[in-house]
Amino acid sequence: MSEMTRRTVAFVFPGQGSQRTGMLDSVPRVEGFDSLLAEAERNSGLPLAKLAAEGPAEALADTRAAQPLLFLADWAWAVALRDAGVVPDVIAGHSLGELASLAFAGSFSVTDGLALVCERSRLMAAAAAGAPGTMAAVLGMDGDTIAASVDGIAGVWVANDNAEGQVVISGTHDGIERATRALSEAGARKVVPLQVAGPFHSPLMAPAATAFASVVESSPFDDAAVPVVQNTDPSPATDAGALRGRLVRQISSPVRWRETMETFRHMGIGVIIEAGPGAVLTGLARRIEGIEAIAAEGAGIEGVVEAVGA
Repeated sequence: MSEMTRRTVAFVFPGQGSQRTGMLDSVPRVEGFDSLLAEAERNSGLPLAKLAAEGPAEALADTRAAQPLLFLADWAWAVALRDAGVVPDVIAGHSLGELASLAFAGSFSVTDGLALVCERSRLMAAAAAGAPGTMAAVLGMDGDTIAASVDGIAGVWVANDNAEGQVVISGTHDGIERATRALSEAGARKVVPLQVAGPFHSPLMAPAATAFASVVESSPFDDAAVPVVQNTDPSPATDAGALRGRLVRQISSPVRWRETMETFRHMGIGVIIEAGPGAVLTGLARRIEGIEAIAAEGAGIEGVVEAVGA
């Protein structure tokens, strides 16, 4: 198919919550993947390949395991798609997925990115151990009503604005329990606990955010080869300084994913491809009128190529 009929494409990279047993089974083994996985095992001190293959789910949900595994899986899917001729016009990653997007865009090497991810996961695990908590998805309620319902409940914050009718709250275990009752009474269709290891994207992650900022500031960072829409500022950017600054704020700040999808719509994106395990972001993207969403894992490389006209 000619370039004239090629559809405008966005890649999106999933984050924690998309891990599952068998998550590496369908990942394209692009050049360097196996050595990177071995490096991730050495860096994390965990048997990541075994956990990915066999679980248990609780161990796989440990942020120190989930983050490097998802980072490598996301990156490998994107590289395989690019090698097959599917080139994105813009990219974005959800939480941890943002680091995969930046590695794919060339802001740092995949090796440096893996080191950042392993350090990020350790810092977030330590912060979660010092301030235990969790997250929950609120379904069937608008963001303003959710914010009003949890206002005044100590230890609870809006963490992810994922889509119309799906907002995630984060906080202490007690705070989330009280917020769940308040939201149910206020008319939420459902409040679903998430399989995460801490109160991510909340002020409780401030110690991790501060420490990670120092790590990022001392790491090599280049301009991106493709525009990246980041969680803390959903506008496309390629400048290394802007990308670095947004990344360091991400750990303790809300994920503005609904606005990211609106940015894609305003850019005229025709198809969104989820580069990574599962189809969580594909489901969210399908709520945006006029944009097709495809999960690469479900469609396969050939299916994606055919869909976008690469």
